[in-house]
Amino acid sequence: MGVAGASESAAKDVGTGPGTSATVEVTDAELLLRLSGPNSAHLRSLESALGVSLGLRGHTIHIQGDEDAALQAERVILELVDVLGRGKTMSGLEMARAAQTLQRHPDVKLRDLFDDVVLVASRKKPIAPKGIAQQIYIQAIRDHDVVFGIGPAGTGKTYLAMAMAVRSLQAKLVKRIILTRPAVEAGEKLGFLPGDLAEKVNPYLRPLYDALHDMMDIDKAQALLERGTIEVAPLAFMRGRTLNDSFVILDEAQNTTPDQMKMFLTRLGFESKAVITGDATQTDLPEGRRSGLDDAANLLGKIDGIRVCYFTDADVVRHPLVQRIVRAYDGRDARREAQRQAAEQLGGDEE
Repeated sequence: MGVAGASESAAKDVGTGPGTSATVEVTDAELLLRLSGPNSAHLRSLESALGVSLGLRGHTIHIQGDEDAALQAERVILELVDVLGRGKTMSGLEMARAAQTLQRHPDVKLRDLFDDVVLVASRKKPIAPKGIAQQIYIQAIRDHDVVFGIGPAGTGKTYLAMAMAVRSLQAKLVKRIILTRPAVEAGEKLGFLPGDLAEKVNPYLRPLYDALHDMMDIDKAQALLERGTIEVAPLAFMRGRTLNDSFVILDEAQNTTPDQMKMFLTRLGFESKAVITGDATQTDLPEGRRSGLDDAANLLGKIDGIRVCYFTDADVVRHPLVQRIVRAYDGRDARREAQRQAAEQLGGDEE
């Protein structure tokens, strides 16, 4: 593989207190370049994620930091070398995310995570979990007929569900894929939309088309759409149907009412799976209306055959700023809720 690991002298240095150092030697020049990145940019990303200093001299990566951080960094680099040596390509951001995963879950092996390939997309890019929450979610879809994926934007809920659906279709585990979402405006009035019914609802369904076209060749996807093997439709079109031999994805489910959610869930027929995704903090329902997503997760979460998977801001896999944005909004909302409860309590005490 071209990696020598920590040298004996470095191993003796580890644990000597402040300024602990360690080294990892990577003798394969091509592998070292993919690990360090252009101008060592990937190492800079790892430094930020791990809280250590990383230097590259020759074929050796030098690690400097406190004892725990240096040991953690050494382990992360060795595991990244293992994954990269098996042909995986990673960006600096993906490496930093992998480092954070290992920090939060010391018992995890990166190889096991990246080997769990869900689908090889049309551009030959393997789709695999990028964190423990995603891996749990994927396994839940494999093992259960109804799965809820609940959490902030950017955690891969819909994308991974789509990948599992395409894989199921390719493996002939289902005969069709049905993608649906409620046609609810996201806080703005779109006004009159021209065209027939399909053209009117297409803007609401565009994200599902985008994900689908990322999974398979556009011409093939279009042919499957025309044959009805893959169907993209607003939630209202599900009423009165029985969905057999299908992989059904309900996206943006926070915008369903409890009645709509019940209607959708009772459409499920034999040999079918349903994945329901949404972010409970981003509902576009009128004020005072309860989300069908929250209602169903609380009511059905303990039923055998149903699994509810929750994601947090730590599981966001988009631009790093998205994670910080989610945390900022969640913190603000939590403070507002605490103030509201305190005001209610004060009012009750005065009475």
